[in-house]
Amino acid sequence: MTPPEKRSLDPKPVSASRVVMPQRMLPSDANPAGNVHGGVILKYIDTAGGIAAIRHARSAVVTASIDRMDFLKPAYIGEVVTFFASVNLVGSTSMEVGVRVECENPITGESRHAGSAYLTYVALDAERRPHGVPPLVLENEDDRRRNREAAARREARLHERRRERASQRQGQSE
Repeated sequence: MTPPEKRSLDPKPVSASRVVMPQRMLPSDANPAGNVHGGVILKYIDTAGGIAAIRHARSAVVTASIDRMDFLKPAYIGEVVTFFASVNLVGSTSMEVGVRVECENPITGESRHAGSAYLTYVALDAERRPHGVPPLVLENEDDRRRNREAAARREARLHERRRERASQRQGQSE
């Protein structure tokens, strides 16, 4: 994907990059018991999250981390699994994207929340170097709540990184 020559850093609303991505689960996605592999779910989570990040940055992105993944309920062969992704927080070059996973039995219409994940993406320029991303416009109370929660996760990640670096420095001096 070739980034456009000139990108806008004008603020963008959360709704401009939201993704709703349904996928039908097939036998090749599952184990012999009919449960969809967690890795298949993770692949689709990263795909949906990446699309949301690309839409926000209007450039190529790379997955920097998966902060958290909670598998709450299994997905089964034949179900429609829908991945809902939205940008929760932006930094100077990075974005946290939340992805909610819902499974639906297409015959009965019954659905359930199957999992949630938080991923960090970094926007890249044409030379594959990190570059700035537009500020995020929070449009409603859900957006504001997700943004607050994402900011707390970011602070926890930074605190953990500082702790790990200090521990590594201490281990090297011994």
